[in-house]
Amino acid sequence: MPTAHFKVRVTKDYLVFCSGHFITYHGDHCERIHGHNYRTAVEVEDDLDENHYVVDFIALKDLTRAITDELDHRMLLPTRNPHIRLHEDGPNIRVTYGDRYWSFPREECVMVPIANTTAELLADYLAGRIREAMAGRGWKLPRILRVEVEESFGQSAEVEWRRDDVTTAP
Repeated sequence: MPTAHFKVRVTKDYLVFCSGHFITYHGDHCERIHGHNYRTAVEVEDDLDENHYVVDFIALKDLTRAITDELDHRMLLPTRNPHIRLHEDGPNIRVTYGDRYWSFPREECVMVPIANTTAELLADYLAGRIREAMAGRGWKLPRILRVEVEESFGQSAEVEWRRDDVTTAP
């Protein structure tokens, strides 16, 4: 017997964040500081609720916007990278990588609890924040949550999170 699967997807011009970052790779390379106009899309799959919604579009957009706004016009600094060190330096954050260092005003930075500020890990970070916000508002966590972060046109990464009681097909 056929069954219906429902999902909603939100992506808007205001679900963006313009941020600076750099990543390390191969343990001994560090990119130059640069930035992106990141775009975010959020997709939720679940059964319909009593209102015949998977989730209210407006509430999901508002929740996502509040999180992306925290990252907008900020320098993204990873706190879990073994090669990057962050040091409080008065009103600044001093960042070191090997013999290189930078200093940024503290209020212009976001310390992100990830190993690298890649699109993949930023998507995972946003997914975690969205789940926390949903739970904080008393929402049932969805069966599946996908978050996509596009760092430039044609380049994006997506993470998929599944509720514990959801099994994947073989």
